[in-house]
Amino acid sequence: MIGQEQVQQSIGSDMYSADGDKIGRVGQIYLNDTTSPPEWLTVNTGFFGTNESFVPISEADFSEDRVTVPFSKDKVKDAPNVAADGHISIEEERALYEYYGLDYGTGGSETHANVTTTGQDTSGPNTDEAMTRSEERVDVGTKAEEAGRARLRKYVVTEEVTQTVPVRKEKAVLEREPITEENVDRATDGPTISEEEHEVVLTEERPVVQKEAAPVERVRLGKEQQTEDQQVTEQVRKEQIEAEGDVDGRL
Repeated sequence: MIGQEQVQQSIGSDMYSADGDKIGRVGQIYLNDTTSPPEWLTVNTGFFGTNESFVPISEADFSEDRVTVPFSKDKVKDAPNVAADGHISIEEERALYEYYGLDYGTGGSETHANVTTTGQDTSGPNTDEAMTRSEERVDVGTKAEEAGRARLRKYVVTEEVTQTVPVRKEKAVLEREPITEENVDRATDGPTISEEEHEVVLTEERPVVQKEAAPVERVRLGKEQQTEDQQVTEQVRKEQIEAEGDVDGRL
């Protein structure tokens, strides 16, 4: 258990579970209204330490600038939700005792508890006359999460292709030539008067289409990173110190 002389020293120190997991940072000490001894520690847990959970001092040990409790990190984080507003009602305290498996009849009183007035002065009332002012800082990081998926799919479409192809064809042409000394022998070879037929075969070209599949390109699915700035807004608390009475202000 944390001794009376270690109470103020534990404020601002780190709290660890029995198996060595860091739970958070000790924030405040709550005193019993009737018997005055400290009964509860608050520890900042959750994202950026924005949540405060209550832990019984009777189960905590302080050594080597750290507080150790016999509870797991999840056990402390899942403690009953009690607002760390300087006051614990009887119902809230009873719920905390039951949650940690403690006997409320012997481990606490039937009164409520208030936060000690020196809980936020990490320098302590017995060190010097100065008061330490603290404030919360925002630590913003990033984490990767799935935003979507892309895939490659190949399918077949049909389109018309038009090309111009030159084709040749033959046609019959009637040619006449006079009888001359050069062709008279061929012209008079045969009967003088007779009937005769002569046939010529005409040909023409027609377009012939042939298709073949040929590779034209390779397509792959890749990834590239883009960086953009996003604003993160978070509320932070900070302490202010002011003097009252007949005090001269100095910078």
